[in-house]
Amino acid sequence: MIRRPSLGRRALLGAAGALLAAPALRAQPAFPQRPVRIVVGYPPGQTVDLTARAYGAALQQAWGQPVVVDNRSGANGIIGAEAVKAAEADGYTLLFGTSGQLAINPGLYKKLPYAPLTDFAPVAMGATGRLYLVVNKSLPVSTLPELVAYARARPGKLSYGSGGIGITAHLGTEILKAETGMDVLHVPYRGSPAALTGLLNNDVQMMMDAGSLLVPQIRDGGVKPIAVSSLDRFAALPEVPTVAEQGFPGFEVVTWSAMVAPAATPPAVVEAINAAMRAAGRTQPVIDAVRAGGSEPRQLSTAEFGAFLRRETALWARAVATSGAQAE
Repeated sequence: MIRRPSLGRRALLGAAGALLAAPALRAQPAFPQRPVRIVVGYPPGQTVDLTARAYGAALQQAWGQPVVVDNRSGANGIIGAEAVKAAEADGYTLLFGTSGQLAINPGLYKKLPYAPLTDFAPVAMGATGRLYLVVNKSLPVSTLPELVAYARARPGKLSYGSGGIGITAHLGTEILKAETGMDVLHVPYRGSPAALTGLLNNDVQMMMDAGSLLVPQIRDGGVKPIAVSSLDRFAALPEVPTVAEQGFPGFEVVTWSAMVAPAATPPAVVEAINAAMRAAGRTQPVIDAVRAGGSEPRQLSTAEFGAFLRRETALWARAVATSGAQAE
């Protein structure tokens, strides 16, 4: 006959097991225990680099471990993404990526050496930014409905500039064209500053780009602001209305930066980094640095960020298909 332990004996055995397990639980090291590397796939000084460095400084202070920003620029962010994909999945090598790297490139490149939705674990949002729609000062419009009516009355006569085929500004404007029915020609330049020069010279009549480029021009009166592409107005320029509130409800096109890790990174490590990133995004130095680039810090859980990334990937895939853009 099998004798079952008495209730009291089972309690003693359970307590002993718990005592034996407790040291093992306590032995789990807190993250991080050594320096953390944040890879940025773009050159120093760009908005994503400055945002990554602001977060990196906050994380270093919170963790008490060095946090190093490593610029691996080239190939529209592909080089940096590949480096993190190949890194050990332990949380010590992270990618501070952009909407271009993580949501646009999959639709833009026929052969992309990484798949953002499967090769990376979503960790945390960093910041979201708006695109600003501006026109040359000589154009006789001041609102989006006026611009749409003016363009519709002159199909193919107006043109817009962008910093190149397939970048956020180009595809965002194509989404706006599809939404409003404007027939406006695209003139790609070698970089957004060159496109801005074209706008100031009236070689093109309009452009949509990031706040870091256009907000100073708006404030100095060099261009005429028409709308912002986010659902809410930018607190620093509250007089500029959104596209959505000017007759196109629900319109939203945002740029963003975010943290991802190699796909097999332990969930507990991912959650620890997410918590630290969210806390960092509420500190004043990070807020100030992000707002200086025309963006806002944004805090999402890992699940929320994963859902956001899937939606953004689908949105930009449609935009790429509409525009016909393709990169080798």
